[in-house]
Amino acid sequence: MTIQHKDGMTENEIGKIIVNCAVRLHMELGPGLLETVYEILLVHLLQEADLKVERQIPIPIQFRGIQFDEGFRADVVVEDKVILELKSVENVSKAHKKQVLTYLKLTGKKLGYLLNFGEGMMKDGISRILNGQVIGRITYLTRSYKEKSSPSWLCAFV
Repeated sequence: MTIQHKDGMTENEIGKIIVNCAVRLHMELGPGLLETVYEILLVHLLQEADLKVERQIPIPIQFRGIQFDEGFRADVVVEDKVILELKSVENVSKAHKKQVLTYLKLTGKKLGYLLNFGEGMMKDGISRILNGQVIGRITYLTRSYKEKSSPSWLCAFV
């Protein structure tokens, strides 16, 4: 089930919600589960935030003038604007980041996140990738206590 969010959200606005949901999920479950578990639950949290979310979306590619219907599968696409690649590994490699860069290039999307739920602290497992460049990793997270039951997180990238 997908829920359509209001039009006009920017990639950065969507990204803040994604990071908040990923951090909340990691805080509740911790590291060490299979990638698919995190994927299913992250999609659920994003849908609760009223975002349109799709899982395991086949992305066609064109090579030498030939269209291939399934060049790759994006783990998660949010609001048809942001690609998420999820991992649950001890260490992210350069190849994982290049994978997201390639996905962005092939789809023409501006923003992607590599989310590694295998890290001890989620902030160490978030890579923000924009326009073919790794922008950075989260340098800090601060908790905002607007509501007791639903803390929000503020993040900064370098």
